[in-house]
Amino acid sequence: MHELSLVLNIIDIAEEEMKKANAHCVEAIELEVGSMSGVEIDALSFSWDAAVKDTVLENADCTINQVQAIAKCCHCGCEYCVHEPYEPCPACNEVLVEYLKGKELRVKSLVVSSSEISKLKF
Repeated sequence: MHELSLVLNIIDIAEEEMKKANAHCVEAIELEVGSMSGVEIDALSFSWDAAVKDTVLENADCTINQVQAIAKCCHCGCEYCVHEPYEPCPACNEVLVEYLKGKELRVKSLVVSSSEISKLKF
């Protein structure tokens, strides 16, 4: 289950950003996960609960937003929502596509507390 290693990397990112902001606590974190990223949201949530104990993210509110995959057909240029890998283009039925959105996994924002409240956006 690679979701656990992803959560451990997210913890590292949060710790690094806390140091940069001279903060003492993370109040909230928002993640974006593409529907074609290969990340299972349920496994990520399960891993999250286990991995964040005794870390800077233990008491943080976590929001996970799934990003719908959008592809552009390399043959005809049609842009369309992709729900399955290798889903053919609805215009020409070709399967060679470029993903425009939906393969990402990123920390969209962190809300940290210090002597003053700061909101970090990436």
